[in-house]
Amino acid sequence: MSRTFAEPGFFPVWRRNFLVWRKLALPSILGNLADPLIYMLGLGYGLGAMLPSIEGQPYIAFLAAGSVCASTMNAATFEALYSAFSRMHVQKTWEAILNTPLGLADVVAGELFWAATKSLFSGAAILVVITAMGLTHGPLMLWALPAIVLTGLAFAALGLIWNALAPSYDFFMYYFTLFITPMTLISGVFFPTDQLPAWLAMIGAWLPLAQGVALVRPLLAGQVPANALIHVLALLVTAAIAFSIALHLTRRRLLK
Repeated sequence: MSRTFAEPGFFPVWRRNFLVWRKLALPSILGNLADPLIYMLGLGYGLGAMLPSIEGQPYIAFLAAGSVCASTMNAATFEALYSAFSRMHVQKTWEAILNTPLGLADVVAGELFWAATKSLFSGAAILVVITAMGLTHGPLMLWALPAIVLTGLAFAALGLIWNALAPSYDFFMYYFTLFITPMTLISGVFFPTDQLPAWLAMIGAWLPLAQGVALVRPLLAGQVPANALIHVLALLVTAAIAFSIALHLTRRRLLK
């Protein structure tokens, strides 16, 4: 796997994954759209019809922003877990790449940025749909795209940690059951966190999904997020630290 002198080391890995994905791009995007849209439409119009406005907007608009972030999280997580594990362990793609001038850091970084790209595709697709439904307001919504990328990077890096530890695909269910699902419920995706006990709301506010929601929801409503810089830095720090841990654990695993 060659690269030009000006290319960053991870780019050939990213490009390889993109070219493979491109063959099945439409089914992949539609698959990522189906689940969050079903939840959003079912809960938004069904449950939402029985609820008052939340934070000054209809419940379906409130839920739409949470769905964008949850879909971003899920897309990055699935790519960093199942797809990356397949390339590392089953298909031996990583092994083949490491026989080129690229190093392990290039491979892991390529997987990180590719998973974030997949999450951008997913989040942007839902953003287009909810915009067509009239659930976004003003040009500030376009700033949701960088927020989606940051959220995707954080969850891609976290997923790569678990990928480095996993002995098999079955191991990933623990990650979803013990981390992803509880976080989805306490990060403001489905309801405001002030409905939770104070101690649980405080935990939820520190989680990366809550940082993404805190950025995306105001932007879709045409407002500037409060404490935006703090949320951006929290996602960047999460991604940087998690990537460092993932690289260390992956190196230790492959050198056994």
